[in-house]
Amino acid sequence: MQMVQGTFDDLGTALAAVTFVVVDLETTGGNPNDSAITEIGAVKVRGGQVLGEFQTLVNPHLPIPPFIQALTGITTAMVADAPRIESALPAFLEFARGSVLVAHNAGFDVGFLKAAARQQGIEWPRHAVVDTVHLARQLVTRDEARNHKLSSLAALFGASTVPDHRALHDARATVDVLHGLIERVGNLGVRTLEELSSYTSRVSPAQRRKRWLADGLPDAPGVYQFKDGQGRVLYVGTSVNIRTRVRSYFTGSEQRTRMSEMVRIAESVTPIVCATTLEAEVRELRLIAEHKPRYNRRSKSPERATWVKLTVEAFPRLSIVREVRGDGAKYIGPFGSRASAEAAVAAVHEVIPLRQCVQRLSPTRRVGSCALADMGRCGAPCTGAQSVEEYAVVVRDAVHALVGDSRQVVTALRSRMGTLAEQERYEDAGEVRDRLLALVRGIARAQRIAPLAASPEIVAARPAPAGGWEVVVVRHGRLAASTVAPRGADPMPYIDAARASAEMVLPAPWPAPAALPEETEKILRWLETPGVRLVDLDGEWTCPVGGAGGARAALEPDAVARRAVPGFVAAS
Repeated sequence: MQMVQGTFDDLGTALAAVTFVVVDLETTGGNPNDSAITEIGAVKVRGGQVLGEFQTLVNPHLPIPPFIQALTGITTAMVADAPRIESALPAFLEFARGSVLVAHNAGFDVGFLKAAARQQGIEWPRHAVVDTVHLARQLVTRDEARNHKLSSLAALFGASTVPDHRALHDARATVDVLHGLIERVGNLGVRTLEELSSYTSRVSPAQRRKRWLADGLPDAPGVYQFKDGQGRVLYVGTSVNIRTRVRSYFTGSEQRTRMSEMVRIAESVTPIVCATTLEAEVRELRLIAEHKPRYNRRSKSPERATWVKLTVEAFPRLSIVREVRGDGAKYIGPFGSRASAEAAVAAVHEVIPLRQCVQRLSPTRRVGSCALADMGRCGAPCTGAQSVEEYAVVVRDAVHALVGDSRQVVTALRSRMGTLAEQERYEDAGEVRDRLLALVRGIARAQRIAPLAASPEIVAARPAPAGGWEVVVVRHGRLAASTVAPRGADPMPYIDAARASAEMVLPAPWPAPAALPEETEKILRWLETPGVRLVDLDGEWTCPVGGAGGARAALEPDAVARRAVPGFVAAS
C-alpha cells in the first residue's frame, strides 16, 4: 500500500475553513416541554470574520412570566405581533444551513431548537455542535475567572458586546469568547474541528504532540496497530475510518488511562485496510491472538477455548478439554471459561446418571462403588451392577440432549428448580438455574457453530452502507475472502473473483471450526444481520428441532433477540 504524507488539513476540517453559527435564545422558562422560545439571535462567522447576523422575536403563544420579563426585558406586549415559531424556526435553519452551531451551554439552546423542530414536524438537520461552556471548563482556570458564565468569560476575553440576556447581544459576546478559546487551543496544537469538538484538558501536551502518528493513514475501514520503537505491537484496534480513529487518541475522544500510557510509548501506527467491517473485526481478532498486545484487554487469548467432551470408551463420561480431536467423541461448546463448562457438566449430572468418576472402567474389571451409586445418582457400572448395554441407554439420552433435542433435559432441570423453590431452598434453586443457563448456552453455541464448521463454503452478501454489496466467503467457519461490489455494478464478477482468490481452508475436527471460535461467532452475527443474502452454500445450515436455541431464547430473551437468529434451513 502506497503511503502519502499528509498535512494538518488532511487530519480533519481546518478551523479557519469552518462556518460557525453562534446562537442564543431567550425563552419563557427552562424546560422545552412546557416553555417556549421568545427570541432567536445568531451570528455567522468564518475565519474570524462576521458573515451575517440573524435576529427575531418570537410569539410564544403564552404569557411571559414576570421574572423572565424582568431578566430579559422582553414583555408579552413586545412579542404580540412577532412571528410565530412556525415561521421563525425555518428562517433560522436556512440561515444556519451547512454550519457548525455554537452556543454557551449548548444543551439548553439546541435542546429548545430541536424540541421546536419536533413540534413542527421538521427534521433536525444534524448540525455539529460546539459548546463554549465545555471548552471554557477545560481552558479557563478559577484564577482567571470566578466562574464560566458568559458574562465572566466575555469580560476575560474583552468581548466588544456586553451580554445582557438579549439573544443577539449574547450571541455577539459568545463569538468573542469562542475566538478567545480557539486561540488558546490553537497554542496547544488543536487546528481542526474534530480536535476542537473532542478537546479535553485531560489529554497531556505530550500525548497531543504524538498526533503526527496519524499523518498519512488511510481514510478507510480496517485495522490499526500501535507499535513501540522495537516494532512490538502495543495495541490493535479496528474502525470504519482508520485515520479518524487513530487521530482521536491524541485529542479528547480517547479517555482510557491505559491508552494515554500506550500513546506515550508508541512510535508508529501500521494500518491494514479491509474491504468490509467484518474483515476488519476478524483481522483484529487474529492479530490479538498472534501478538498478545499488552494494552488489549479483550480477547487476549481467543485461541484458548474450553469444550465439554463425552468420551469414547465402554462407559463414557463427561470431560472438560482444551481442544477438539477427531476421535469420534461428542463435543459441546466452546465455553467462555472453565467455570461455565463445569456448571454445564453439573447440569447434565443433575438429571442424567452418567458416571462422574475419572478412572477408565473395563467391562470385565470390578472396583468398589462410590457415594453417588449409594445415592442413586449413578448406575454403578464400576461394580458390574450396570452392563455396557444398560449404560449405553444413559449415554444415548446424554447424546440426544447435547447434540439434538435438549427439551427433556431442560424440562427436568426446570422441574428440579421448582421443587427446590417449593422447599424454600432458594440458593440451591439459583445454582440449578445458573447450571441450566450455562448448559443451554454451550449447547446452543455448538449447534450454531457446527453447521458453519462442516460447510466447505458459504458465500453471502449484504447491502453496503455506501451502496453496492459487501461479499464474504466463509470456509469451514473461517473467513476466507471479503470484497465489495460497487453501487450499480453487477456483483457476480466480484463474487467469482473473491471465491477464486479466497484462502484454501482445511476442516478442523468436527464440530470445531477451522478458525478461532470467536471469529466464527463474529461471522455468524454478520450472517444473521437483516438484509444478508445467501448467495451459495456448499454444505448444510441446519438447526435441530428442539435444540438449545429455543431454551436459551426463553431463559435469555433479550440476548437472543439482539442476535435475531434467522429461521431457515438450507442444503446444497
